[in-house]
Order: sequence, then structure tokens, then C-alpha cells
Amino acid sequence: MKGGLVATVYLLAGFHTGVAHAEPFKCPHLGGTFVFAQEANINTLDQMTSSTISTRNIAMNIYESLMTRDENNRPILELAASMQEAADHLTYTFTLRRGIHFHNGKALTSADVVASFDRYARVGLQRSTLDNVARWDAPDAETFTIHMKRFQPTFIEALSSFSVPIVIIPAEDRDIPALQLTQPVGTGPYQLVEAAAGSAVKLKRFDGYRPNRSFQERTGFGGYKVACLESVTFRIVIEPGARVAGLRAGELQGVEDVPATSLPELKQDANITILPLKNWWIQIANPNTSNPPTDKILVRKAIQAALDMDEIMDAASDGSYELNVGFQYPNQPDYTNAGRETYNQHDSDLAKKYLSQAGYQGEPVILLTNKDYPSMYNSALVMQQQLQAVGINAQMKVVDWPTSVQMMQSTTAGWNFHFTGWGTQPALGPLAVMQFLVQPNAAYKPEQGKDDPDVLAAWNDMNSLPTVEGRREAFARMQKLVLERVYAVPFGSLTKVQAVRSNVGGFVPFRIPRMANVWLDP
Repeated sequence: MKGGLVATVYLLAGFHTGVAHAEPFKCPHLGGTFVFAQEANINTLDQMTSSTISTRNIAMNIYESLMTRDENNRPILELAASMQEAADHLTYTFTLRRGIHFHNGKALTSADVVASFDRYARVGLQRSTLDNVARWDAPDAETFTIHMKRFQPTFIEALSSFSVPIVIIPAEDRDIPALQLTQPVGTGPYQLVEAAAGSAVKLKRFDGYRPNRSFQERTGFGGYKVACLESVTFRIVIEPGARVAGLRAGELQGVEDVPATSLPELKQDANITILPLKNWWIQIANPNTSNPPTDKILVRKAIQAALDMDEIMDAASDGSYELNVGFQYPNQPDYTNAGRETYNQHDSDLAKKYLSQAGYQGEPVILLTNKDYPSMYNSALVMQQQLQAVGINAQMKVVDWPTSVQMMQSTTAGWNFHFTGWGTQPALGPLAVMQFLVQPNAAYKPEQGKDDPDVLAAWNDMNSLPTVEGRREAFARMQKLVLERVYAVPFGSLTKVQAVRSNVGGFVPFRIPRMANVWLDP
């Protein structure tokens, strides 16, 4: 099968998620407040401009897109009722579902879709998704058309990603600058009530929400969604012990992360349900190649050579991890160990040799991290110790999570490595994760914003080659280049453990805490 047909096959498969003639999902119980504790503050609710998990956790219960992914991360329609791909693969025509309204009561039309794409093309964090799009237009109020410059077999895969999705907003919000969309209005099952920075975000049921009747059940972040709860509060609880205590006391109905040290006691509590998620994210540090001394490849290679990934991951995850080369998980079809010779070297002699060749003179290497996510802080702390052991002047810069993200995105001064986790993106596939390594927001901060031409060529092949096999080879080539040139330092993959109270129904772990089709038993 040619690669260009794969997305369409997956798309069609997404419509048949229930048994023929089955009744759609109905809430076993309506009402109640679900309080969910997440471990980090948000930097924005402007979903177009943020790739952080903390933002996505909340915002994706407010917004929707033309397309999203199902439970197995295959593309499905969401706000679109149908999609027609032209025979020459250069035009995609979307017909919108009827009767959809925004939270402010306005009816959704194709003019809102045009405005949303216009804004994303200007401020969207991963606006390179639209690089191969010539234009878009709206022939009528129910139709939105995308015209391509040339055939791109991966376009539907990219468009359906919810890493930094093209969420649909009212046309009147088109010109709001990046990060300043403080009162988000979407079409999702829950709408914003209030957001208090560093404290909590409260949502309430959107009574005007219309479920997608092409499905009978929720699937992935799409499907047939119903707001069973009266309200949902996302509470920022950074301290792990406080999350555990709140869950046990019943003040919290769900928590994003349970420390491994608390699992034995929680497993004995009949009021608690433990929900482990293997391969939750790839713990990673991204270098700043525009700031000395990490502008020198030999310094970066020295840092890479010095690292003991087992020691780093053990500290990051309380021992619940797996070593993992690169940017996909071993159970995924695109997984490759290309570049494996660069991984987990733990070779102090080689590190010192590279430092000598680089002419390193003890310049500070600033590790930018945060305490909101203990795994990021702990991995930075151990990396600092390992670098100091080979003579590198490694220093920690600890700020809160939103500040670290803002610094990484907006400046190349004052830091050399940024610590984060790539979770949703590897799960969505190689395109979503490798998009982090090209402009407009390449994580390794290339000098003057110019992509490494070899990396960019591999990226272009990942998007444009006509066969699945060719695109997989391009991904392996890109991964190898990124690891050899130390544009990213993946440590390994950790297991995340979530938990809910036993009276919570319908909460199934996913890349995002889905509050649709979740209820509280009386």
C-alpha cells in the first residue's frame, strides 16, 4: 500500500468504534465536582502556543479540532463530519458537523475555522505543520478547504496531532497575540469558569455541547463525548505527599502522579484505584547550541559521554523506568535504535578527551530545571554531579515550570540545557516528536534560528517520501543525526502512576486526563 493512502484508511476505520445499532454512551450519574491534582502550573491556556503537558491537561477539555486521534492514536474526525481528499492529493475538503456551538453561544461556521488557521499560521508553536499548505478557504458556511503546494503523504497525520493542535476558536479571537488568549472559548464539553495562576483552574459542563454521533463511545480524545460532571477543578499540587494525602482524605478525586514510595500503602486502600501508565514520557535534556560552551559539538559530546543513564533515570523515577534509545518506544512500529553508540556511554576518559580537544576552560554549563516536576529536577541534579565528576563546571538554575518553558522558548541567554519530558509527542508518532527539532521552535536553539541542513533534509523526507519504508528510514537517519550531533539527550522512559478514588467511573488513563464520560458514583 502506498503511504499516501494510510491516513485515509485509518480515518475511515475511526468511524466504526461501536457495535452496529448500539446505543451511544449515557452517563450512569450526572453531577458532582471532580477535583484533579496535577503536579505543575500552567504557562498559558492558549493551546495553540504551548506544548506543555500542564496546559494540554486542561485546555484540551475546552477546545476541539477538525481532527484528532483515537485510542490507538489513529486520525479521526472531530469537528468535521467528513473529509474528502482529492485524487491528486492536493486538496482536502472538510464538511463541518452541524449544530456545533462555542461556549459563548455562537454557532460554529467555516469562517471560524479559517480564522483559527490564520492565527495558528502566525503564532502556532508548531506552525511548520502548515509549511506545505498553499492556502485555505471557505466556499460556504459548512465547508473548509485546504490546498497543498505539493503532495504530502503525512499531512493528515500532522493535522490530527494533539501535541500543539490547531484548535478551533471564534473568528473574533483571530488577532489575539501569542500567549494572551486568557479567556479561552472553545466547543468542547467543558468551558472555563476561572483560572487562578499557581492555584487552580475550574471548568463547568457546557450544556450546549453536541456529541459526535458518528461514534458510540469516547475514543482517544475524540468520539462520543458527554460531560457527566457538573464541574471539574484542576488543582495545582506540586508536593507529591500533598497529592497522596488529599487523595486518601477524599479532597481529591484524582491525581496526575503518585510517587513510587507511596504505592504500597495506596494499594492497601480500598478507596483508591491505582492506574499505571508505562512509557509515559521520555525524560530528556535539550542543549542550547547558541550559547557557549554548548555551542561546541565537542563539549556537547563530552557531556553525552559522561552520562550514566541508569543513575539518572533511577533518581528521576524512583526506579520505575526503562532505558530507551531515541524518540520512540520499543513497542511502536517506527522504533529504531539508530545512534545507539552515543547512548549511555558512561565513559569519563572519553568525556575528558573531548573536553581537551574542545579547549574547555571551565566555563559554566547552566542546567535549567524546575521542582514542579521532581523527575526533571532529580535528573538535572544527578547530571550535574556526573558532569562535575569529569571536570565540567555544571551549575543548576531552578525556577518554576512555566518560567523554565518561557526561558527556553524566548531566549538563548542564561542556560545551556533545558530539562523536560516528551510524552504525548512520541506516543503520537515520529512526526510529532521530531517536529520539536526543526523551526520555528527547534529545541536545540540553533544559531540564528537556522536548522542543521542535514537534519532538515531528513525531516523533509519524513514528510514527503511516498512510502512508509522510506519515511521510516528518514526518521532513523534524523534520529541518528540528532544523537550524534547532540541536539537532544534522551535519558530513558519512565512509568507514570495516576490514581483516582474508587467512586470515580469512566476515568481511563490517556495522554491527557479526559473528563468527558467520567462520572462520580453517589
